[in-house]
Amino acid sequence: MTDRMELTLDNLVRMSDEVRSDAGPASTTKAFNESLIAEFRANGGKLSGELARSRFLLLTTKGARSGKERISPLVYLTIDARLLIIASMGGAPSSPAWYHNLVANPEVTVEIGTETYTARAVVTEGADRDDLFAKVCAKISTFSEYQSRTTRLIPVVELIRRPA
Repeated sequence: MTDRMELTLDNLVRMSDEVRSDAGPASTTKAFNESLIAEFRANGGKLSGELARSRFLLLTTKGARSGKERISPLVYLTIDARLLIIASMGGAPSSPAWYHNLVANPEVTVEIGTETYTARAVVTEGADRDDLFAKVCAKISTFSEYQSRTTRLIPVVELIRRPA
Protein backbone atom coordinates (compact mmCIF):
# COMPACT_ATOMS: atom_id res chain seq x y z
CA MET A 1 0.00 0.00 0.00
CA THR A 2 1.15 3.54 -0.77
CA ASP A 3 1.87 5.95 2.09
CA ARG A 4 -1.37 7.21 3.65
CA MET A 5 -2.60 10.46 2.20
CA GLU A 6 -4.55 12.91 4.29
CA LEU A 7 -8.22 12.98 3.22
CA THR A 8 -8.64 16.72 2.71
CA LEU A 9 -10.55 18.82 0.21
CA ASP A 10 -7.21 20.14 -1.12
CA ASN A 11 -6.03 16.59 -1.84
CA LEU A 12 -9.38 15.78 -3.44
CA VAL A 13 -8.92 18.77 -5.76
CA ARG A 14 -5.32 17.68 -6.50
CA MET A 15 -6.62 14.24 -7.45
CA SER A 16 -9.32 15.79 -9.67
CA ASP A 17 -6.69 17.89 -11.45
CA GLU A 18 -4.47 14.84 -11.89
CA VAL A 19 -7.14 12.64 -13.47
CA ARG A 20 -7.94 15.41 -15.99
CA SER A 21 -4.30 15.82 -16.98
CA ASP A 22 -2.86 14.35 -20.17
CA ALA A 23 -1.04 11.76 -18.04
CA GLY A 24 -4.27 10.69 -16.32
CA PRO A 25 -4.58 9.13 -12.86
CA ALA A 26 -1.24 8.57 -11.13
CA SER A 27 0.32 8.52 -7.65
CA THR A 28 -1.94 11.17 -6.06
CA THR A 29 -5.08 9.36 -7.20
CA LYS A 30 -3.78 5.97 -6.07
CA ALA A 31 -2.67 7.23 -2.65
CA PHE A 32 -5.89 9.19 -2.06
CA ASN A 33 -8.10 6.25 -3.07
CA GLU A 34 -6.14 3.75 -0.96
CA SER A 35 -6.37 6.05 2.08
CA LEU A 36 -10.09 6.61 1.55
CA ILE A 37 -10.80 2.88 1.15
CA ALA A 38 -8.82 2.06 4.31
CA GLU A 39 -10.57 4.72 6.39
CA PHE A 40 -14.00 3.82 4.97
CA ARG A 41 -13.58 0.15 5.89
CA ALA A 42 -11.97 0.83 9.28
CA ASN A 43 -14.81 3.16 10.33
CA GLY A 44 -17.96 1.47 9.03
CA GLY A 45 -18.19 3.64 5.94
CA LYS A 46 -17.57 6.91 7.74
CA LEU A 47 -14.83 9.38 6.88
CA SER A 48 -13.24 11.92 9.18
CA GLY A 49 -12.13 15.52 8.85
CA GLU A 50 -13.09 17.60 5.84
CA LEU A 51 -14.75 14.68 4.06
CA ALA A 52 -16.91 13.59 7.02
CA ARG A 53 -20.08 15.04 5.46
CA SER A 54 -19.39 13.59 2.00
CA ARG A 55 -21.32 10.56 0.81
CA PHE A 56 -18.94 7.92 -0.52
CA LEU A 57 -19.49 4.33 -1.51
CA LEU A 58 -17.02 1.70 -2.62
CA LEU A 59 -17.75 0.21 -6.03
CA THR A 60 -16.11 -3.07 -6.99
CA THR A 61 -16.06 -3.74 -10.71
CA LYS A 62 -14.53 -6.49 -12.81
CA GLY A 63 -11.81 -5.24 -15.17
CA ALA A 64 -13.05 -5.01 -18.76
CA ARG A 65 -9.83 -6.52 -20.11
CA SER A 66 -8.10 -8.04 -17.09
CA GLY A 67 -11.12 -9.55 -15.36
CA LYS A 68 -9.53 -8.49 -12.04
CA GLU A 69 -11.58 -6.88 -9.30
CA ARG A 70 -11.10 -3.12 -9.02
CA ILE A 71 -12.33 -0.99 -6.11
CA SER A 72 -13.24 2.66 -6.64
CA PRO A 73 -14.37 5.06 -3.93
CA LEU A 74 -17.07 7.28 -5.43
CA VAL A 75 -19.38 10.06 -4.35
CA TYR A 76 -22.98 8.93 -4.66
CA LEU A 77 -26.39 10.55 -4.61
CA THR A 78 -29.87 9.21 -4.08
CA ILE A 79 -32.35 10.99 -6.33
CA ASP A 80 -35.95 9.90 -6.77
CA ALA A 81 -35.10 6.78 -4.71
CA ARG A 82 -32.38 5.87 -7.24
CA LEU A 83 -28.77 5.28 -6.21
CA LEU A 84 -26.56 7.20 -8.66
CA ILE A 85 -22.88 7.59 -9.42
CA ILE A 86 -21.45 10.04 -11.93
CA ALA A 87 -18.64 9.14 -14.37
CA SER A 88 -17.21 12.65 -14.42
CA MET A 89 -13.47 12.04 -13.85
CA GLY A 90 -13.25 15.73 -13.03
CA GLY A 91 -14.35 16.70 -16.53
CA ALA A 92 -11.57 14.77 -18.27
CA PRO A 93 -11.99 14.06 -22.00
CA SER A 94 -12.62 10.36 -21.33
CA SER A 95 -14.67 8.44 -18.79
CA PRO A 96 -13.00 6.77 -15.79
CA ALA A 97 -11.77 3.17 -15.93
CA TRP A 98 -14.46 2.03 -13.49
CA TYR A 99 -17.10 3.21 -15.97
CA HIS A 100 -15.62 1.17 -18.82
CA ASN A 101 -15.44 -1.82 -16.47
CA LEU A 102 -19.12 -1.67 -15.49
CA VAL A 103 -20.23 -1.17 -19.10
CA ALA A 104 -18.39 -4.40 -19.97
CA ASN A 105 -19.44 -6.17 -16.74
CA PRO A 106 -22.54 -4.54 -15.20
CA GLU A 107 -22.67 -6.85 -12.17
CA VAL A 108 -20.95 -4.88 -9.39
CA THR A 109 -20.52 -4.89 -5.63
CA VAL A 110 -21.55 -1.84 -3.63
CA GLU A 111 -20.39 -0.96 -0.12
CA ILE A 112 -22.29 1.80 1.68
CA GLY A 113 -21.63 2.23 5.38
CA THR A 114 -21.38 -1.26 6.82
CA GLU A 115 -23.58 -2.84 4.15
CA THR A 116 -22.25 -4.76 1.12
CA TYR A 117 -24.46 -6.01 -1.69
CA THR A 118 -24.54 -6.95 -5.35
CA ALA A 119 -26.06 -4.56 -7.86
CA ARG A 120 -26.56 -4.13 -11.58
CA ALA A 121 -25.10 -0.95 -13.04
CA VAL A 122 -27.34 0.71 -15.63
CA VAL A 123 -26.13 3.68 -17.68
CA THR A 124 -29.05 6.10 -17.94
CA GLU A 125 -29.86 7.57 -21.34
CA GLY A 126 -31.71 10.38 -23.09
CA ALA A 127 -34.21 12.49 -21.22
CA ASP A 128 -33.87 10.30 -18.11
CA ARG A 129 -30.11 10.93 -17.97
CA ASP A 130 -30.56 14.65 -18.63
CA ASP A 131 -33.20 15.01 -15.90
CA LEU A 132 -31.09 13.10 -13.39
CA PHE A 133 -27.93 15.04 -14.27
CA ALA A 134 -29.76 18.35 -13.78
CA LYS A 135 -30.90 17.16 -10.33
CA VAL A 136 -27.36 15.99 -9.52
CA CYS A 137 -25.97 19.42 -10.49
CA ALA A 138 -28.60 21.15 -8.36
CA LYS A 139 -27.30 19.19 -5.35
CA ILE A 140 -23.58 19.27 -6.19
CA SER A 141 -22.72 22.15 -8.50
CA THR A 142 -19.19 20.84 -9.07
CA PHE A 143 -20.64 18.36 -11.58
CA SER A 144 -21.83 21.30 -13.74
CA GLU A 145 -18.27 22.61 -13.70
CA TYR A 146 -16.97 19.17 -14.73
CA GLN A 147 -19.44 19.00 -17.63
CA SER A 148 -18.28 22.45 -18.82
CA ARG A 149 -14.69 21.16 -19.00
CA THR A 150 -15.41 18.41 -21.52
CA THR A 151 -17.24 17.83 -24.78
CA ARG A 152 -18.32 14.31 -23.78
CA LEU A 153 -21.67 13.79 -22.13
CA ILE A 154 -20.88 12.77 -18.56
CA PRO A 155 -22.61 9.45 -17.81
CA VAL A 156 -25.05 9.02 -14.94
CA VAL A 157 -25.12 5.42 -13.69
CA GLU A 158 -27.85 3.89 -11.57
CA LEU A 159 -26.92 1.05 -9.22
CA ILE A 160 -29.88 -1.32 -8.89
CA ARG A 161 -29.68 -3.61 -5.90
CA ARG A 162 -29.99 -7.32 -6.60
CA PRO A 163 -32.31 -9.34 -4.34
CA ALA A 164 -30.43 -11.27 -1.64
